Amino acid sequence: MSQTEFRAAILNPDLAVPAGLVDAQGRPAGRRFSVYRNNVTVSLTEALRQAFPVVRALVGEDFFTAMAREHLRAHPPTSPMMMFYGGDMPEFLANFPPVRHLGYLPDVARLELMMRCSYHAADAAPVPPGALQIAPEALMGVTLRFAPAVQLLRSDWPIHSIWMANARQGTPPKATVAEDVLIVRRDFDPDPMLLPKGAAGFLAALMAGLTFGAAFEAAGSLDLTATLGILLNGGAIAGINSADAR
Repeated sequence: MSQTEFRAAILNPDLAVPAGLVDAQGRPAGRRFSVYRNNVTVSLTEALRQAFPVVRALVGEDFFTAMAREHLRAHPPTSPMMMFYGGDMPEFLANFPPVRHLGYLPDVARLELMMRCSYHAADAAPVPPGALQIAPEALMGVTLRFAPAVQLLRSDWPIHSIWMANARQGTPPKATVAEDVLIVRRDFDPDPMLLPKGAAGFLAALMAGLTFGAAFEAAGSLDLTATLGILLNGGAIAGINSADAR
């Protein structure tokens, strides 16, 4: 029996108990294997339940449990740290026929994964609220260093509205419109902030290392005051590098 066969049997209760299994005393261990297999499946399913509460709310408990078991068979853990399990869920959902009509579901999973990454990210002290109150010509030449907890998600779906409706009893979206989200972590809990139109391109450029001026020019039209307010109020900026310092 190969390790591949053993792993497949552990993750799939429909497969027969591998032949030849014995315990330390040489006795048949088929029953113990079945108990262990059930515990593994339950534990991994629960890890996915905790990781994707909004996906679970959208598809229902029973469906999610069945779907989670299909996922864990296709994508077994690669790390002993269960807090990072489920990174393949967006891709899995995009190719899982029973939910293919729910086009927004992969991005919901991406948002939940980013929330988890943000939660576990390292701390970083934010710059003071007035840190960007500098001369316009100087501001255009600075680059920003973002806190490790900051995550950016651009979506063709009303992803923020869907998340709010299912996680915080917000109003469900009334139209299928694109929404971009910046995840910030002011204290301990990540917070997904809906970005104004045009802000995601501006922030993506800044996060890629472009200067403030270059990012602003690349983004085109955007509400700069609202965007900077989200960054500063969310503690998203951990450092400002002037042109002279580079």
